[in-house]
Amino acid sequence: MECYKIENLTFKYPSGTENALSDISLCVNQGEFILLCGKSGCGKTTLLRLLKSVLAPHGEMNGNIYFYEESLDKVAQDIQAEKIGFVMQNPENQAVTDKVWHELAFGLENMGLPNPEIRARVSEMAEFFGITDWFYKDVSELSGGQLQILNLASVMVMEPDVLILDEPTSQLDPIASGEFLKAVGKVNREIGTTIILSEHRLEDSFALADRVVVMDSGKVIADDAPQKVGMQLKAMNHEMVSALPTPMIVADVLTVRDGRIWLEDYFKTCKPCKIEPKTTTVKTDVCAELKDVWFRYDKKSTDVLKGLSLKINRGEFYAIVGGNGTGKTTALSVISGINKPYRGKRKINGKVSVLPQNPQMLFTENTVRADLLIMNPDDSELSAIINDCGISHLLDRHPYDLSGGEIQRCALAKVLLTNPDILLLDEPTKGLDAHFKMKFADIINSLTQKGTTVVTVSHDIEFCARYADRCSMFFDGTITAQSTPYELFGKNRFYTTAAARMARRTLPGAVLAEDIIRACKGEQNE
Repeated sequence: MECYKIENLTFKYPSGTENALSDISLCVNQGEFILLCGKSGCGKTTLLRLLKSVLAPHGEMNGNIYFYEESLDKVAQDIQAEKIGFVMQNPENQAVTDKVWHELAFGLENMGLPNPEIRARVSEMAEFFGITDWFYKDVSELSGGQLQILNLASVMVMEPDVLILDEPTSQLDPIASGEFLKAVGKVNREIGTTIILSEHRLEDSFALADRVVVMDSGKVIADDAPQKVGMQLKAMNHEMVSALPTPMIVADVLTVRDGRIWLEDYFKTCKPCKIEPKTTTVKTDVCAELKDVWFRYDKKSTDVLKGLSLKINRGEFYAIVGGNGTGKTTALSVISGINKPYRGKRKINGKVSVLPQNPQMLFTENTVRADLLIMNPDDSELSAIINDCGISHLLDRHPYDLSGGEIQRCALAKVLLTNPDILLLDEPTKGLDAHFKMKFADIINSLTQKGTTVVTVSHDIEFCARYADRCSMFFDGTITAQSTPYELFGKNRFYTTAAARMARRTLPGAVLAEDIIRACKGEQNE
């Protein structure tokens, strides 16, 4: 049975010159797991929000959306609230209460259910999602992964027929992301809830889906089983190929396990060439230093940074990785001067600018153009940055109408207009498609070549492994390992790239998909 049927759907934002969605026709069957993917700005978020009336963006819509054969605009809001669950990109934006147990009960209270039923449903969801150990905690104490699991459980306690998730792992570290997606898969398999998931990070989500729907420029360009879609994108030589999971890129299989088996079989008949780690130029001119830094947010709280020491050199791209809640963002706030340590020293040489984890906070005007003009750039500088960030078509849009990837690119443009000596980036690739990540890397490289220092906090291991000069691994408020990406991720067994996990037995030292491909072709690394 179809729970959603979309017919010839077209949508245009009020300030848009082109359709955000063009002639979309799509059916979603009850109990299916649909993965929706595509480049930033392709229309994914717009489509998902149109599937729940209260979240629908303002604009001109043509076509039809049916929910269980009834036009969605005729389905009562209370029915939609109960039957259609929605989990958003930013975990903090969805929580509305101060306690975990109350967050689970909040929606049921609004439905007016009797207390015994609320207690029964809440306890069941807490057990199902493994929340019992932190059931009475303050929401503010949760890690990003825990908070997103709580958001998922708070939606599922309403017993929806359909669960829509808009890039729910964008702010989670790879391990927390994997755990969250396992929970989503469990909801689909064991409860039978229909899943519609939008994701840029496909390593964990691709193999979970029954169908993958790929969008480009507001249109559906592929709709099939995951493996078939991967092969179709390759046949089209489409830019989305670079976003596919490493096993799919290398061997047309879906999982690391199957990729490992494929490699072992492949090298039974031929000998792989040696993996040569990517080399980087060693820079020694220190421009930012933290020495034995201790920090806590108030006198009664526990320390977040614990004797942290690090040196960052002028003109290098320095990446800080690690799990949620390990102190990465706090370290960035100390480097920037926003927070001051109660012990230790901070030395900074140059002007510092910050791209925050929530880029919307940088925008105060009604259009992107007006926000950029506040920075008083000259015409040539503004034009160059607009072109580099690929946002010319977004200038007359309201910042809050943009997708996660679009707002990230506009925020980057605004920060670059400050011409910093040291640029601090907090999760800069969240919401960005694989194609723009390559362009973003070019922007970073251009900055470092001019002597600008770029420091990023990121959960995007693949990006850091491919482009950073040095990486440091955070745990419990300090650095536990620091080296080049190939040294760090080549040694890690779990917190590492899919390529490293896939090739560990056959190609020690491989960190990226291209390492494996070159080895299979008998070519040395460039």
